[in-house]
Amino acid sequence: MIVSIAIDDAYFLGVLSSRLHVVWALAAGGRLGVGNDPRYNKTRCFDPFPFPDPSEAVKARIRALGERLDAHRKQVLAKHKQLSMTGLYNVLGKVRAGETLSDKERDIYDAGLVGVLRQIHDEIDAAVAEAYGWPADLTDGEILERLVALNHERAQEEAGGKVRWLRPAFQAPKEAVAARRAEQVEAELPVAAAATKKRALPKTLPDQVAAVRDALAASDGGLTAAELARRFSQGRRVEKKVEEVLRTLTLLGQAERTETGYALTE
Repeated sequence: MIVSIAIDDAYFLGVLSSRLHVVWALAAGGRLGVGNDPRYNKTRCFDPFPFPDPSEAVKARIRALGERLDAHRKQVLAKHKQLSMTGLYNVLGKVRAGETLSDKERDIYDAGLVGVLRQIHDEIDAAVAEAYGWPADLTDGEILERLVALNHERAQEEAGGKVRWLRPAFQAPKEAVAARRAEQVEAELPVAAAATKKRALPKTLPDQVAAVRDALAASDGGLTAAELARRFSQGRRVEKKVEEVLRTLTLLGQAERTETGYALTE
């Protein structure tokens, strides 16, 4: 199975290559086949993973390490056709475990500069731990415990309207303005804010269509399925259902897709 993460910032490559994310992915992901091999599942390993929110200086250091990791692997794989990514990391795993390498594995270690690869990963692990503000020597259990707690904190943030987008310019270009407006209304008009409590997306399709249509009618411009889902109390849990309803409205000619999302047809 291939998972493609469409982000061109090496900062994210660094975070996703760190031990902290590996521990999370191994615990959250599934298992495959007779060998019980770990499987990276996007909806369980990537989507709920709470990325750190570091300073720009730490982020720049992780970005540089991500670029360095990518360049190193490309260089040794291009130079030695007998090498593979799997082979490199199998040898790295044995080295970390203190196991004796076979002659073939020693050849891979030398040709692939696995000692350098290990050093890069060690630096990535330390930098990402710093990005979270955590010690670099946490056990796997401690890492998982902290990540789960942070995931819960982020879920509460999102329930309150704060979403830490990975690609804000693409995912939610209007999010910053909308968030500031929401905070101002809540601060100055607490009674009015309470009166506008989010409604739940209904259970039946006709009622769902009516609710989504009403949400579109109340918007100033086009809305994506994700933006519409956040207008209901279930949030991201109903994003797929909202997308289905939007497609239904489009087929019925009651909605159309615009540059910024979906809007009602006039």
